[in-house]
Amino acid sequence: MTYITGETIKKLREKNKLTQKQLAEKLTVSDKTVSKWETNRGLPDISILEDLAKALSISVSELLNGDIAINNNICANMKRSNFYVCPICGNIIHAMGEGVYFCCGSRLPLLDEKLFDSEHKIMVDSIEDELFVRLAHPMEKEHYISFIAYVTDNYIQIEKIYPEQMPQFYFRKRGHGKIFIFCNQHKLFYKAI
Repeated sequence: MTYITGETIKKLREKNKLTQKQLAEKLTVSDKTVSKWETNRGLPDISILEDLAKALSISVSELLNGDIAINNNICANMKRSNFYVCPICGNIIHAMGEGVYFCCGSRLPLLDEKLFDSEHKIMVDSIEDELFVRLAHPMEKEHYISFIAYVTDNYIQIEKIYPEQMPQFYFRKRGHGKIFIFCNQHKLFYKAI
């Protein structure tokens, strides 16, 4: 068995659209530490391997042996998921691939997904066979989370939220995937899990 290389860490970090600083924050290490790993001047401590694997959206086994399993067959799985939201009524359209959709007389734009930022921090706790997803986000009439979705390669669950509700839900664990949230002011964000 080999140990993870700096090249692999860098490749996976970039694939997950994380900066060195963002990865460092997830692991409570410095960005200089991440830089040392990526330039093979140091190795991650064994005590953070599970957190590192989670942050890079792979298993610890894949992280350790370098054999990363990637399902690139997006034609038959939910990785082709796209979201459209009507700016007038808030209607959510989920599509397997791109399309042209109209609601309330307007053509809906395809939502571009962005990695969560500090204003849209998501917390995901694993509780037995469920994921408890919650956000510290204003839920006001003018600024709120409209929906939370959990997407894996073969499963999707979308939960609609209204301004008077708390932005939190339990999802049954279905494996690796993404949690999406839609903020009516800042659009679509995701977190790999």
